[in-house]
Amino acid sequence: MASAPNVAQAFSPLDEELQLLPGRLSPTLHEGLVRLSSWMPFAPAARLLADFMHLPEIPESLARRYTETAGAAYVQVQTERVTQIERQAPLETEAPERLVLEADGAMVPLVGGKWAEAKTLILGTVGEPLTVDGEVHWPVRALSSFSRLCDNKQFERLSLVETQRRGLERAAQVAAIADGAEWIQGLIDYHRPDALRILDFAHATEYLSKLGASVHGEQTPALQQWLAEPCRRLKAEGGQRLLTDLHAWSDGQPQSDVRREALAYLDKRLPQLAYAEFRAQGWPIGSGAVESANKLVVEARLKGSGMHWAAAHVDPMLALRNVVCSDRWDEAWPQVAQRLRHAPRQRHLKTQARPPGPTATPIASQSPPTPLPLATVATASTPSAQRPASDHPWRKFRFGRALYQPASVAKPKS
Repeated sequence: MASAPNVAQAFSPLDEELQLLPGRLSPTLHEGLVRLSSWMPFAPAARLLADFMHLPEIPESLARRYTETAGAAYVQVQTERVTQIERQAPLETEAPERLVLEADGAMVPLVGGKWAEAKTLILGTVGEPLTVDGEVHWPVRALSSFSRLCDNKQFERLSLVETQRRGLERAAQVAAIADGAEWIQGLIDYHRPDALRILDFAHATEYLSKLGASVHGEQTPALQQWLAEPCRRLKAEGGQRLLTDLHAWSDGQPQSDVRREALAYLDKRLPQLAYAEFRAQGWPIGSGAVESANKLVVEARLKGSGMHWAAAHVDPMLALRNVVCSDRWDEAWPQVAQRLRHAPRQRHLKTQARPPGPTATPIASQSPPTPLPLATVATASTPSAQRPASDHPWRKFRFGRALYQPASVAKPKS
């Protein structure tokens, strides 16, 4: 006797025709639960959805499972897009006039008391200048982010999905603003080696503070009085003359390894200290956008009180955070939903392709079924007896139908 089919891997073409998602919830509720859980911890997200929709209690475990599964699906979508970009010429994208690139890392708590660095790339355009306290600033607008928990080389490659989407390679001018981390310089080399490199001004002043503290002590009135003039000169003149004067000043002080290392750090990055020129060209000189992204995208959701994440679940949450914080949900969710809908079908096809088990009795007169291509299965007609009639209650149920249709995927936002 042939073995019984695996019910857990059963697949219904009608589910795809109705655009249902795997699990207990309708497509609209499924999406709502994932979206809420991308903004807040799983338990309050489940309670809010149940309250809003007047539903029975939704378990926290269900919110966690749906959200992490959806995030993992989007990670797969983006990774496959990277492979496509590498294999063939990218699709034509808008060529922005000026783009700002910033990058930084933030620590994420893992299970077992460990910590790991999640890297974030920020891309944005330069906004209209603003005058604050008599000083002109150039804000970074239309921000989008890409974050992953991975090593430097992996991050360079995987972030292609976002740099290509924003047209970084085709932009007429690019400025890269960051601290002095070597991995960030490698990231810039990978994506736009010709980018104008700017050392974050606040980061540069930290090293000026180290110089002064080696003589005047840390957090002393004497240090604050000494520091004001080098900071003013650095912004107004750049680093060339200032560093010459600081070297001469340092030679007249007692020997200090801290002061020597601070001067060497600034000397190495002298071209990145031309703040007067950068400001004259209309570029920002601070990496506040990516520092804000560390707090908003990463820490606000993954670094809450008592939170500890399995390493495998960090990237799925980061992928969803990138989407919701960049206001790109309408672009991303249809891709996530399509991947979730196709997952049972793919498992079904893999099961069908397996050789029969030892207890199965082969039927010589019947050849094994041939899996249909994706396009064929997705569009194949189902017998009319299996479809809900035009007056079926399902068609009138407010939350029963899929929110998105494949033909109406929203145009990606910048």
